[in-house]
Amino acid sequence: MKSYLIIWFNSEGGKPSEVNQRLMSLGFKPIQGTHDFVYEWGNHVDVEEILRFGDKVQVTLKGLNVMFKIETVKNM
Repeated sequence: MKSYLIIWFNSEGGKPSEVNQRLMSLGFKPIQGTHDFVYEWGNHVDVEEILRFGDKVQVTLKGLNVMFKIETVKNM
């Protein structure tokens, strides 16, 4: 499974380089295209684990005044 992340920046918020650094510390990889970042899970992940990871993302981005959307899908 993969979790894709889209970030919406605010001109009054944190720098994109800071956001990138914090997300990479969680294991996200920056990508180009429809999504900004991807996190690759192992073979099995349940909804509770995805929600806990979403909580980590929120805590990691707190104070940077950005919004995010996370979408987790099965590998094709």
